[in-house]
Amino acid sequence: MRTATEKLLARRRLVMVSLLCGVMPAWSAAKSATSTTPAMPAGRTSRPRLAAAWNDGSGHHVGILQPRGHGMSAVSSLEVPTRAHGLMAEADGSILALARRPGDWMVRWHPERRKPQWVWAEADRAFNGHAARSADGKRIFTTETDLDSGKGLIGVWDARGLEKQGEWPTRGIDAHEILVDGASLLVANGGVPTQPETGRAKRDLHKMDSSLVRLDARDGSMLGQWRLDDSRLSLRHLARNGDLIGIAMQAEHDTPAQREAAPVLAVFDGGVLTLPENAKTASLRGYGGDIAAWRDGFAVSAPRAHSVACWRPRSGWQAGLSLQEACALANRDRDLWAGGSMQAHGAGPDLHAELDLPARLRLDNHWVVI
Repeated sequence: MRTATEKLLARRRLVMVSLLCGVMPAWSAAKSATSTTPAMPAGRTSRPRLAAAWNDGSGHHVGILQPRGHGMSAVSSLEVPTRAHGLMAEADGSILALARRPGDWMVRWHPERRKPQWVWAEADRAFNGHAARSADGKRIFTTETDLDSGKGLIGVWDARGLEKQGEWPTRGIDAHEILVDGASLLVANGGVPTQPETGRAKRDLHKMDSSLVRLDARDGSMLGQWRLDDSRLSLRHLARNGDLIGIAMQAEHDTPAQREAAPVLAVFDGGVLTLPENAKTASLRGYGGDIAAWRDGFAVSAPRAHSVACWRPRSGWQAGLSLQEACALANRDRDLWAGGSMQAHGAGPDLHAELDLPARLRLDNHWVVI
């Protein structure tokens, strides 16, 4: 029987043979771009472009979506070998995208330059779908997994050439999103044990060990580690709003009833990781897909509940936004953009937009405003 490393190498060779590395032509939205644009309040002259990942029935793509009329259109895209997950917008207009875990590729793509910059994970490593740039802009940090031991790692990369400079342990398994917090890094260790051959098939959930860790951004040394009392809550995605860090969670309890009732939001104030009492009652079916800062709190998408809910420290959960398979979230200034299976919604003090996605386009989990 082939080892996990041998299987990954064989898969990577197959991908290299079949990969198309050029920029793919854009295709239009289901509704005509010449249709009447929804009314915009005075002073609001444009809506943002978003970098996203999707499948259009012909393959997986990373690209740019732009509101046009009553819909969104893909204005440029790059075909990628497997599903993408996290994306990061860079100062020069490039997009850094990573494969969904267990991923073997990372790509830097500029919509106006034809040749993307591909990076392949080492044979015994896998990308876990997220990256962040250091405070000084000189390094890229990625969450990774050691395929032989299953342990979580932070990959440290030169930001310009994307050459790997080193790696640091995350003191856990299933490392997921990473957030640069000044001179330190916050990392969500999802804690879910998986089969090494797939990196996704779950096993031994009674041994889950999810945690939030703070590492020194200079050398990776441990500065702190926090856990919740409920070990079946997997910490996944991170967002900062002022002094608070919001963490979207996914429940891994044994019974459907336990998972349905589980909270989806934890909050970290720099010293204490808690499940706020006023964040335990939302019926979001135990699965937080993405999180973004919103107003003085956080928006959390719940694809299984088909909604986006807003939590505020003083008032708890607010009335949610109904959106089929809501997942991708991004904010700009005071506006929040949410993507679902058929529509994108923009919401803010002066904004309300409901935009149809192209008929064949199915968004992946995250997007970013550019």
